[in-house]
Amino acid sequence: MKTEDLLREIESLPVEERARVADSLLKSLNPPESEIDKKWAEVARRRLDEVQSGTVKPISGDEVFEAIWKRC
Repeated sequence: MKTEDLLREIESLPVEERARVADSLLKSLNPPESEIDKKWAEVARRRLDEVQSGTVKPISGDEVFEAIWKRC
């Protein structure tokens, strides 16, 4: 099967299936690294705990971008 034929076939799939194909292709280009994934999961859990406990106050995206623009 030629690449163009394959692409047309993929494009005809429902969006959920196209997402699965895209995810699979991206993973084949950049395979997950379990140690790095574990470390990111730990960071995410810690940050969630900080927000839920009130240790840190979340900042809206608008506030973040406003602060960035003020620095420029």
